[in-house]
Amino acid sequence: MNDQQSPTLLARVGTYALAFLIGVIYGAVATVGHRQSFRIGDVEVPWGLVLALVGVFALLLGIRLVAGGRWAAAAAGAGIVGIVALLTLPGPGGSVLVAGDLVGTIWAVGPALIAVLVVAWPSLPARRTAVADGA
Repeated sequence: MNDQQSPTLLARVGTYALAFLIGVIYGAVATVGHRQSFRIGDVEVPWGLVLALVGVFALLLGIRLVAGGRWAAAAAGAGIVGIVALLTLPGPGGSVLVAGDLVGTIWAVGPALIAVLVVAWPSLPARRTAVADGA
């Protein structure tokens, strides 16, 4: 490997590591907040779950667009899915952050499905500019 390839490879690895770390942080914060809800009459609205899932989609899409590729979004998705899986396990005292009800199940599975969707979505073809005749 020559000197010109080393910084590029190092920059990519750094981008992937940073994306993974951002995913871990967001996944941990969203796991804590996903249980928030409010009542309207007899209906309970899980606004924390909705906001957390929309945030996962926005974060992964933003990373894919800004970092310029699927691999950075995949790294962030791996961070989110990994920390959600870890925080789904019971703690030493038996307490859990992700309960085994519908909201917990959606939160345990939703980020992985969103990550697959964002990473696997096909890239749009590059926009071609028309060449003016005689210009």
